[in-house]
Amino acid sequence: MGHTDWIRRAETADFEIVNIVDGKDVRPGGSGGVAKRAPRTGEAMYDFPEGCPSDVDRAVRSAMAAFDEGRWRLLSATDRKAVLLRLADLIDRNRDEFALYETLDVGKPISLSLAEDVGGSVAQLRDTAEKADKIISPAAQDGRHSAFMQRKPVGVIGAIVGWNYPLSLAIGKIAPALAMGNSVILKPSEFTPLSATLLAKLALEAGVPPGVFNLVHGRGDIIGAALCAHPHVDLISFTGSTRTGRRIMAAAGASNLKRVVLECGGKSPFLVFEDWPPADLDALAATIVAVAFPNQGARCTAATRLLVHQDFKQDLVKRVVDHARRIVPGDPLDPATAYGAIIHEAHLSAILAAITSGQDAGACVRLGGRRHRFDHRSELSGGCYFGPTVFDDVTSDMVIAREEVFGPVLTVQSFRSDDEAVALANDTDFGLSAYAATRDLARSQRLARDIRAGGLMIWGTATPRFGSIPLGSEPHKQSGFGYETGFEALLGCSVATAVHVMS
Repeated sequence: MGHTDWIRRAETADFEIVNIVDGKDVRPGGSGGVAKRAPRTGEAMYDFPEGCPSDVDRAVRSAMAAFDEGRWRLLSATDRKAVLLRLADLIDRNRDEFALYETLDVGKPISLSLAEDVGGSVAQLRDTAEKADKIISPAAQDGRHSAFMQRKPVGVIGAIVGWNYPLSLAIGKIAPALAMGNSVILKPSEFTPLSATLLAKLALEAGVPPGVFNLVHGRGDIIGAALCAHPHVDLISFTGSTRTGRRIMAAAGASNLKRVVLECGGKSPFLVFEDWPPADLDALAATIVAVAFPNQGARCTAATRLLVHQDFKQDLVKRVVDHARRIVPGDPLDPATAYGAIIHEAHLSAILAAITSGQDAGACVRLGGRRHRFDHRSELSGGCYFGPTVFDDVTSDMVIAREEVFGPVLTVQSFRSDDEAVALANDTDFGLSAYAATRDLARSQRLARDIRAGGLMIWGTATPRFGSIPLGSEPHKQSGFGYETGFEALLGCSVATAVHVMS
């Protein structure tokens, strides 16, 4: 679809932001409001009430009633799978509307919203639905003594998602929760509420019973806090900052000791070793750029720390800068754009503050570091745009090397030995993902053993590709704990009873 069509769609888009409780539309409560400005232009886009704790209580009671009555949990896993697969089909059928919402709310390019956000969400939902009826609990018999594990849904699950991938993150939480028979309350980010309402309505259309999938909009410090503190929520699954993750753990402990699944911040390293062929450095540099600056840097698994063997650091960094320089912010609604806008002014200010911190600490800006400006006659001139930034001469004690910027900022450090490389990689409070380039199989096995991260991607080819095998990975250290993908995510949304039968 052409560029003009997307702009016209945006101009005529209908922004519906309502709570869905017990299958009915409910306007969020609260005396204040949440105002949204478009990342693309900076213009006012919509506003909605901030929400109040009574909204959460109403949703929790609806979810409890649905769970207790067995509207969903008593269906067979096969029947639940059929409903979730219908939901996947409905999302796919409405892919243009979802993609438009993701682009308008986040600022990401429409082409990526279609391919990654919507396409990836549909694939993940289908994969999760297909896995749910494959879980087989152990059973044993010893003479007249039989025993088996009865795996059951946890109960009411609160799902709190971040703003960078609204649809994908929501699917990552509701898919395993619903597949295992739980009732769910989704709380989207107040910065990106658009796709959630459509998702909840399509779930009802697909056949999810009223009360099983509830949606509550509002501010995190009001709605999110009330959800975490509610005594009848059995599990909180959260994606967001480490700071908020700490608050959620405290609230869980202070309320009913509810279970918690956390995916928090990341500061992922990309290690490049001396055995990488010099002739293939350019292809590697392109890969480094691809994993350093996805989604305008707003991705917790982005490789934001480049660790390079000193023998060819200078050559590789030059190539990385050359590739990153080709990334120029553009109109998110233009299908040709590959790099869009920052979500809002406050986040752009935080990125700029991190860059100032790096400069003050003595790091050298090799690329970027300044806000991208469009001609004042362009409608994009009021938007939030910031291109890739590369810092060299970085040390591990600098803030930019230790704290998550959640923006397009890459730091570079060098090492002399494998032990030093691993030490640098692990010298962080986070442990979400890590990346490496080496052709040494023995080294790859040592990295798998020693790198403290939930996911490790190792490239050993001159034409690096991204893997497609859907393994679950668990964050390490202050990046959180628990699973959001794979069979492990399904198990995490259930509890087991050991049943012993004496005959």
